[in-house]
Amino acid sequence: MQLNIPLLEWVGYCGSVIVAVSLTMSSIKKLRWYNLIGAAVFSFYGFAIGAFPVGFLNLFIVVADLYYLYKMYSHLELFKAISVDVDDSYLDYFIDFYQREIKKVFPFFNKEKFKQGNENNTFAILLLRNASVAGVFIGTKNIHTLTVHLDFVTAEYRDLKPGDFIYKKNIELIKKQNITEIICNSKNKSHQRYLKKMGFEQTKNDYATFTKTI
Repeated sequence: MQLNIPLLEWVGYCGSVIVAVSLTMSSIKKLRWYNLIGAAVFSFYGFAIGAFPVGFLNLFIVVADLYYLYKMYSHLELFKAISVDVDDSYLDYFIDFYQREIKKVFPFFNKEKFKQGNENNTFAILLLRNASVAGVFIGTKNIHTLTVHLDFVTAEYRDLKPGDFIYKKNIELIKKQNITEIICNSKNKSHQRYLKKMGFEQTKNDYATFTKTI
């Protein structure tokens, strides 16, 4: 069976698919970008077939997406890292609430084992973004090495900015603990790409181990 669909119609289908995909994005920034591309394609399609209401409507969506993306990238956001005890009640609640998502990236993470260990060697942080809790960071210190057991941010804040704040802009917070090396183990491909962007290097003998010298 041969589909005799004109090329222009395929453009319309493509735009519709991209717009539909944009609605599945949990990240607002990704949603805007995908929606922008889809609306631009669909706007072109509308004008090309003479459907001016379709063309102008999607052109308006393109302008709106560009405006909000500009606000997102130009807006000065405030980050703050708050050190907390491992038995902090809000830390407990946050981890329990996002347990399913956490297990996807950190399947072996167990908050209870940190409470049973030496709290003085545990490094726990609540990461705030514009006064809202965006994520948590938990690691254990062994002399000058920090092993990361949990580095999690909620879906709407996964744009690398929290990671940049922890591992780059606010690295002094970790250095003050006399830490010179950070180690993180991960078999999650997406998380591995994130670690590389944060300056971690994959060890040659163990592809799941990443290290960062500070």
